[in-house]
Amino acid sequence: MPADLEGMLDEETFTKARLYALDKSSFGAVSGLFSQATSTLMLVYQGYKIFWDLAGDSLDGLGYSSDHEILQSILFSTYLSIFGTITGLPFSVYSTFVIEQKHGFNKQTVPFYIKDQIKKFFIGQIIQAPILAGIIKIVYWGGDHFYLYLWLFAMFMLLFLMTVYPDYIAPLFDSYIPMPEGDLRAGIESLAASVEFPLYKLFVVVGSKRSTHSNAYFYGFYKFKRIVLFDTLLELAERNKLKTKEDEEKEKDEEVDEKAAKMGCNNNEILAILGHELGHWKLNHVLKNLLISQVQIFLMFALFAFLSKAKPLYSAFGFEDAQPVLVGLMVVLQFILAPYSAVVNFAMTNLSRKFEFQADEFAGDLGRAVPLRSALIKLNNDNLSYPVYDWLYSAWNHSHPPLLERIEALKKYQ
Repeated sequence: MPADLEGMLDEETFTKARLYALDKSSFGAVSGLFSQATSTLMLVYQGYKIFWDLAGDSLDGLGYSSDHEILQSILFSTYLSIFGTITGLPFSVYSTFVIEQKHGFNKQTVPFYIKDQIKKFFIGQIIQAPILAGIIKIVYWGGDHFYLYLWLFAMFMLLFLMTVYPDYIAPLFDSYIPMPEGDLRAGIESLAASVEFPLYKLFVVVGSKRSTHSNAYFYGFYKFKRIVLFDTLLELAERNKLKTKEDEEKEKDEEVDEKAAKMGCNNNEILAILGHELGHWKLNHVLKNLLISQVQIFLMFALFAFLSKAKPLYSAFGFEDAQPVLVGLMVVLQFILAPYSAVVNFAMTNLSRKFEFQADEFAGDLGRAVPLRSALIKLNNDNLSYPVYDWLYSAWNHSHPPLLERIEALKKYQ
């Protein structure tokens, strides 16, 4: 363990974090190779054409003619989703019930996991179908400049889903509870008021039934901002305030999870974390990321418009006679733009790291550098995040700087 980490975590925690990181790295290598092999087989054996024809055959069986491109595209997408779910299921199960379980994070039972996966699949299809229909309609209706209308449609759908998802979709998976009255709630409201954050509602999401990993975030537009804390971020005393009588009855005969009982941050540390999150809002990081994403989406659609009628684009994937909109869009986004996307992702990762340092500085300027440092150390230890990485590996892979870099940047406030 490096000398810089002395006083931040003990040898036992460092070892646990190292082993957890090694397990995740090995798992990521295997799953990545499998994904690459699957993608290669899909290319070599023209998998898109196979699934497209399967969707067409299904439509014929239902009594529809083959000129219903929207219906065929929705079925095509559904079959691809089923294929992806089936091939990815062993890796999902292993990640949840072997790696996360081994290192003390998984709290899901098998029935909970199965129900979760079923809900994710069907909700995903329900959301996806009208979006695909809208995209195909716009391409045929929009003429030579359909990419402009497609971009406006994508921007509207993004904002719509950002608004709808937290209020109507996320609660289908986890319970969202209004934060009870008390010192923590009063402190958060006071902090929000001090930076003129238009706090509308304050929630705690019961994520402990899924995992012991912790998080916090805010969402909403204009004067309707919500702050959400994971219950795993709170200390045991605050978590107990959220329990219903039914929860207490269930826990009477259960073994006490000593690790979970020791996890969480005190009120000052939570306020420091929220000071960091509010820094993202005050410094317009969310808006900047949104604007950058819209520029990227526009460029992608413009390139798709340029290539959308190119016969080699489709014939390379087995489509000699047809040129389905959805297939062309998928080919452009997943394959043609792959090198460009890799460069952009690297740039966005480094921009994200810059934003994280700026948000830390914002919390420091609020006088919360010391509790933020303490909170970062606790969160690092609770989540068994490995704190030592090669700088180049970290620059490519980590949107959040490692612990030591953030602690070093906060030293100027001591």
